[in-house]
Amino acid sequence: GVTPLNPVLDGFVGEADTMRCIPVREDIDTLEGLYGADNLQWQAVEALEEGQVLLIDSRSDINAASAGDMLVTRAMHKKAAAVITDGAFRDGYVIKDIPIPTYSRAVTSTSRLSNFHVADLQVPIGCAGVAVYPGDLVVGDRDGVIVIPRRLAPQIVDEALEQEELEEYLHTRARNGEPLIGGLYPPSEKTKSEYRQWKATQAAATNGQIEKEGVLQ
Repeated sequence: GVTPLNPVLDGFVGEADTMRCIPVREDIDTLEGLYGADNLQWQAVEALEEGQVLLIDSRSDINAASAGDMLVTRAMHKKAAAVITDGAFRDGYVIKDIPIPTYSRAVTSTSRLSNFHVADLQVPIGCAGVAVYPGDLVVGDRDGVIVIPRRLAPQIVDEALEQEELEEYLHTRARNGEPLIGGLYPPSEKTKSEYRQWKATQAAATNGQIEKEGVLQ
């Protein structure tokens, strides 16, 4: 249910860094409290490391913002990979031009203090209905975001790369005008065999070029 605010940016891969919000308490969540050292929202962004993804569990509530352009700008300077909330952001017109991937369900002008209290950092959360554990791998593109359990990543990476290469091969044939019906898509065993032959030919051509360049050098 989350969509990118800056869809011109390419995708990202990063490590989950989590923030959990609960409903606001008027005696705790005050403007004065923003200046305190115990402001977990600011602690979270300052603790971000390069390549991490800040995922905010706002209980899928879009009645107030999970963050605004200041937090996103700071995350960018910390070299975070992305900032994601299952709620809303403020300052959407500014965030869309900040060069860091950002995803939300909505944009609102209402501040966090009216609805949310940041209760925990680096704990398991539910973000947009998905369980996210600190350290999970997070992958996003212009369509959306997926979360990959860290222990499954090595297996999934290899399978995903192979699937991506196969899809690109099939897209090339489809762009050349071939009909999908008849075994192109989904690929039949015959099409898969043709893909493997094409891949072997491409690899041989690449190896030949590398050897040629090595001789010239």
